[in-house]
Amino acid sequence: MDSLEPMLQARRPTPSRPLLGLTVLVVEDSRFACEAMRLLCLRSGARIRRADSLTAARRHLQIYRPSVVVVDLGLPDGAGEDLIRELTQAQDNQTVVLGISGDDGGRDRAIEAGADGFMEKPISSLATFQETVLAHVPPDMHPRGPRMISQETVKPDPIAFEDDIAHAAEVLSASEGDYMIGYVTQFLLGVARSAEDTDLADAIRRLEDERTDDTYSGAEVARFASFLKSRLGARAAI
Repeated sequence: MDSLEPMLQARRPTPSRPLLGLTVLVVEDSRFACEAMRLLCLRSGARIRRADSLTAARRHLQIYRPSVVVVDLGLPDGAGEDLIRELTQAQDNQTVVLGISGDDGGRDRAIEAGADGFMEKPISSLATFQETVLAHVPPDMHPRGPRMISQETVKPDPIAFEDDIAHAAEVLSASEGDYMIGYVTQFLLGVARSAEDTDLADAIRRLEDERTDDTYSGAEVARFASFLKSRLGARAAI
């Protein structure tokens, strides 16, 4: 037992790494938002795993038992609320489940589904992330002694933002149904908020305003796809 003590001690949370020993599964389809979560976990001492869909998350949960699951409400194959319900209603549930979203009403939807807590996008404050997680994990998983509240914020790599734009443009070009177009606009609106990109957010709102009876026309979608490609082209030129 004595030989294991240094290892066990190293896994205990500390004031500077208050989430040490925790594993966080982030269910998030945005590379940019997920990169922010990776940096927040890294600064806090937590390990991170990622799933970009409900299907991938369920596959992961068949094998691993994370300490915390952070679930985005808008995913490509369904609503994050469904996964939140599955996790919180499980008889052996000991996992902290947190919802995340940039949508109006996201907090209410996540809590109604059973989430222990909620974080609103963009998530960049280290203190907010740490305090939200610590508010729901058992006291014996908290760091001992006084802890300074960090004023640090994280800034994801812009390449992750580019990846999100490219992914959206690809899905949009291959999509033939209003459901997937609606998913793309919701996905990109969350990315725009996370990146504080007002031009992208304005373009999405214009597309939404042009809808007729909840239906997108080919011309509207083509204009929006062209806008996304121009953004990618401008970045490539730089």
